[in-house]
Amino acid sequence: MRKIAVFVCLLFSLSGQAANLSINGLRLWAAPDHTRLVFDTSGPADHSLFSLSNPDRLVIDIKNSRLSAKVPAAGKNDRYIRRLRSGTRNGKDLRVVLDLKQAVRPKSFILKPNAKYGHRLVIDLYGAKGDAGGKPAVTKTVLDSNGLRDIVIAIDAGHGGEDVGASGPRGHYEKKVSLAIARKLEALIRAEPGMRPVMTRKGDYYVRLRKRMEIARRHKADLFISIHADAFHDPRVKGASVYTLSRRGASSEAARWLADSENASDLVGGVRLDDKDNLLASVLLDLSQTATRQASAGAANRVFRQLKRLGKVHGRRVQQAGFAVLKAPDIPSLLVETAFISNPDEERKLIDPRFQMRMAKAILKGIRGYFESFPPPGTRLAARKPSRHVISRGDTLSAIAQQYQVSLASLRSINGISGDRIRVGQVLQIPGG
Repeated sequence: MRKIAVFVCLLFSLSGQAANLSINGLRLWAAPDHTRLVFDTSGPADHSLFSLSNPDRLVIDIKNSRLSAKVPAAGKNDRYIRRLRSGTRNGKDLRVVLDLKQAVRPKSFILKPNAKYGHRLVIDLYGAKGDAGGKPAVTKTVLDSNGLRDIVIAIDAGHGGEDVGASGPRGHYEKKVSLAIARKLEALIRAEPGMRPVMTRKGDYYVRLRKRMEIARRHKADLFISIHADAFHDPRVKGASVYTLSRRGASSEAARWLADSENASDLVGGVRLDDKDNLLASVLLDLSQTATRQASAGAANRVFRQLKRLGKVHGRRVQQAGFAVLKAPDIPSLLVETAFISNPDEERKLIDPRFQMRMAKAILKGIRGYFESFPPPGTRLAARKPSRHVISRGDTLSAIAQQYQVSLASLRSINGISGDRIRVGQVLQIPGG
């Protein structure tokens, strides 16, 4: 009987807790294609949604809960929400009503606690006509009067919105400094002849990792560069670093893409893979990825050398990792950890606009150097044949002649070279440049 009494008391205790779910915070994030409303809750939220029209509204009911936070105001740039209001329903439930600017397609899910947040209820609003669904159209390539295009650089500011990333001892968030550096890099690239920037996010909102890749592919980016700030439990660790996708990460991503014949077809220049056997399709995709990995390494090495000139770097060379954001198999990609925000000195640098600009300029210089040596065919930069080439490790005379579309004999002749021996740092004149 005593055990039964204890069990009944426990049930009543749990029931009392469930009947008093506390909503401790409400946050609103407006992105270009959706709006996210986040409820900070004291436990899992039992909730329901339904829509009303004339005028358009979304009603959110959360059972056995009370609101102990202020209802946020909708921003002027919010595509969907005009205002929010709340009230009590049935004496015990919380009802939140969103007055809408247009009909929406809502999605809701519950998130478990993590290192930064407790329980959360997330409501995402998408346009009723399908903003969140379907395959986005590829952006049309703009050509100049000579039929040439700009090189497209996709700039990815890490984290955003609910995802603050790492934080420094003084409370500064990675998401803010990565966006600040990304915006400065965007402005520099926009001013660069023959280049055009594309941002994966332009404000403080979250973009799914795969959507960041999709944005780059939609704009036919020639390079994807993701900007971050590193962190470590030891606050003394400092320095910038550059990453490319590891071979293991690339291999697993190849398998994922190979399962989708439409995507895989895009990766190998439009070759249909659905009528190929698995071995041939794998070989074709691997050849495509090999070229992408080589280009990623080439661009990453150029950026890393510029960061070394700027200050301390973490590690002696470009590193490899399986970052999901680098897994666009057909786009050369690299990730820059600009500094350690967990280091007090580097946190101060990261929030300094002058340091942010120096970092952006170093990244641009690396990008420019790479594309001056390896301009994609059909671009304005490729049409401006360089007059000289600085020998890097791994260069050969035959490869340089092929790169600049000149004969090996003319390259030897103009530089007074009788054989094939060249040295790192040597400057060669390019015939006709």
